[in-house]
Amino acid sequence: MDERDPDLTIEFERERSRLVRLAARVLGDDTEAHDLVQQAWLRMNSTDAVIENLPAWLTTVTSRLCLDRLRARVPEAAEPTVDERSDDQDPADAVALADSVGLALTMVLDRLSPAERVAFVMHDSFGFEFSTIASALDVTPTTARKLASRARAKVRQPAPDDALADWEVVDAFMAAARDGDFERLLELLAPNAEVRADDEAIAAGTPVAIDGRRSIAEFFNGSASAALPVLVDERPAAAWFHRGAAAVVFDFELVDGEVARITFRADPALLSRVNRRDRDTPRT
Repeated sequence: MDERDPDLTIEFERERSRLVRLAARVLGDDTEAHDLVQQAWLRMNSTDAVIENLPAWLTTVTSRLCLDRLRARVPEAAEPTVDERSDDQDPADAVALADSVGLALTMVLDRLSPAERVAFVMHDSFGFEFSTIASALDVTPTTARKLASRARAKVRQPAPDDALADWEVVDAFMAAARDGDFERLLELLAPNAEVRADDEAIAAGTPVAIDGRRSIAEFFNGSASAALPVLVDERPAAAWFHRGAAAVVFDFELVDGEVARITFRADPALLSRVNRRDRDTPRT
């Protein structure tokens, strides 16, 4: 490839900010993240391979660079072999990246092996499909799923002084909803959880009410794939967007680290106060 190709440069610059966000969340270091993304740029310009989908290719390269950097920090034990057939897909067909995402779990990520850390951040924070994660880790999609699941199990057993923040609970719930992780949804919901909706949301087609942990988990299981993380009056939430504007907000009420209530809200006054969350969101 010609490193002076202006179209290539423009396309890379469109991807740079999200690649830096991904690397920063995996590594927990903005400076290292910028360094690795620059390395990805150099590799892109030095390869003779035909790149059919540049965003997917850059995601894989950046993730592998992160994995190498993590392994250089702390040697990783070999992952157990998974005795099953691979159902790999072309990563170019599986890129599913939200424009703005929750913050990395900086404190608890240190408990994870490098591969677990990459799988967990790519899936739970960025919503990548397991086929894309598998390509980055050079494993099968099933193994990638197991790595993310193992990481999630470690993360949800916090130390007494390391409880999940509200935004982490909200993001974990939405990740479980997208992935169809029914058991994880049950764990995050309070026993007497409920779902309600305002008049505008009901008019838009949301349920009027859902009561009970299991019924709520069944409703969200495998759904909400298009919802993005937002802030509503500085509180973490999620929202469906239509033509770039928030259309329905999932307003979470949390009690003792569990989801006690979700309210679907489409009141225009509230929608006007919705802000997308990004890497500059305060860690509070």
